[in-house]
Amino acid sequence: MSGRPLDVLEASLGDRVTVRLKSGDEYVGDLAGYDQHMNLVLEDVMIPVEGNVEEEPPAEDTTIIRGDNVVSITP
Repeated sequence: MSGRPLDVLEASLGDRVTVRLKSGDEYVGDLAGYDQHMNLVLEDVMIPVEGNVEEEPPAEDTTIIRGDNVVSITP
């Protein structure tokens, strides 16, 4: 994988990624799209619930995340 951020995102299209936001929230989903501002489109999103392992975390069909809020994206 190349070290350029957009190349990494391109290689991760369709794969499961973890996105951490400035707020500390974390989203896990399939990367469906992105743009040059690193705005992200995630599908089949799971939002991990801290400290609660027994209940199923809430799931969303499609989530759009503004690139300004993203701290890290882990393929």
